[in-house]
Amino acid sequence: MSGIIEKKKQIVEEIAEKFSASQTAVVVDYRGLDVSEVTELRKELRDAGIDFKVYKNTMARRAVESVELNDLSEILVGPTALAFSNDDVVAPARILNNFAKKHEALEIKGGVIEGKVASLEQIKELADLPNYEGMVSMLLSVLQAPVRNFAYVTKAISEQKEEQGA
Repeated sequence: MSGIIEKKKQIVEEIAEKFSASQTAVVVDYRGLDVSEVTELRKELRDAGIDFKVYKNTMARRAVESVELNDLSEILVGPTALAFSNDDVVAPARILNNFAKKHEALEIKGGVIEGKVASLEQIKELADLPNYEGMVSMLLSVLQAPVRNFAYVTKAISEQKEEQGA
């Protein structure tokens, strides 16, 4: 009996550690997905470096309480899976949101973004953000625009002077 309790404590500690260490954690209801769809989702998440696992709600609630994310306890009802990402803040929300659009059975319930409980709306807003590479390319294009415009203006002036000289 004490072995079972010890095992449960270890699982609670594991979940609490994942909540503490992760940049983003997303809570989903996977009820209605068949085995092939869940396998496809797990593969997508694994390829992005995201840990996706189903835990018992009672253990997840205890872990949530231990890391002081008590508002998350309300959504830990029914079949629940958790997706944790230590590196990319946007990836779990984006992948799960895109998957939910294709498979209506997957329902995003909420999550945690950088240590703060997030609502479904906040998770969906996060999912709409571009990834790191996309943001860097947007920044670079914004930084290059003035230089590019200056080059066009100087080229136009030089062409105009050539026409006047000829």
